[in-house]
Amino acid sequence: MLKDGHIHTPYCPHGTKDAFEDYVEKAINLGFKEISFTEHAPLPEGFEDPAPARDSAMRKEHLEKYFTDISRVKAAYQGKIRINAGLEVDYIEGFEQEIRKFLDMNGRYIDDSILSVHFLKHGSRYECLDYSPDVFAKMIKEYGSIEAVYLNYFRTLLLSIKADLGPFKPGRIGHITLVKKFQKKYPADREFREEINQILDEVQNKGYELDYNGAGFAKPLCKESYPPDWAAEAAAQKGISLVYGSDSHQAKEMGQGLDRMKHL
Repeated sequence: MLKDGHIHTPYCPHGTKDAFEDYVEKAINLGFKEISFTEHAPLPEGFEDPAPARDSAMRKEHLEKYFTDISRVKAAYQGKIRINAGLEVDYIEGFEQEIRKFLDMNGRYIDDSILSVHFLKHGSRYECLDYSPDVFAKMIKEYGSIEAVYLNYFRTLLLSIKADLGPFKPGRIGHITLVKKFQKKYPADREFREEINQILDEVQNKGYELDYNGAGFAKPLCKESYPPDWAAEAAAQKGISLVYGSDSHQAKEMGQGLDRMKHL
């Protein structure tokens, strides 16, 4: 069954105002049988968005309307395509209890979800690693090397997989090589295969799925999927389910990178 398991919506502060229906119609035209709207969940209580524009996630007061809108769209397209109400939940080191509380309160509304790492803790500070090349360059300077940024990302990703976030913890891990978003400008000296394989082993142990994210192909400083083909193939060999995600923030982005996944 052809599925896009990672789609954003007009509730995304850093996306577009394309309507839910725009995404659904595009999905139907592409031949999808199932889609999941996975908007960025509100950030946990007490966490201040470190992104310069403070636009990383949906506002808490919009959450109820978000689920209501998806219910409306589900009803309108019943029998034509399966539509899941979901969220992309940020794992933030040190805020595990707050994330679990949020999921416990809202899990009954969620059909499908993704757990992702966008924020890295360094000392007492947090940074949004995929915000911009300039922010990434600042992180490299603060950490002392590109390798140190990569290692902290994979360390945090491993924490997210192991974290006890309760019965509504997402069962799919998002774009596990997002740290490579700016690799054309800031190339690393190695592929971090050992670290990525450790991630895959833990995903396998937990019985989780992986987000095979096509957005990286459209990023001019990345130009590969998250994860890259070798890691996706290694995941498949371990029996890990790969769920295609366009990570689209506008309807026209749906389907990006899909052709590359079909050969895996």
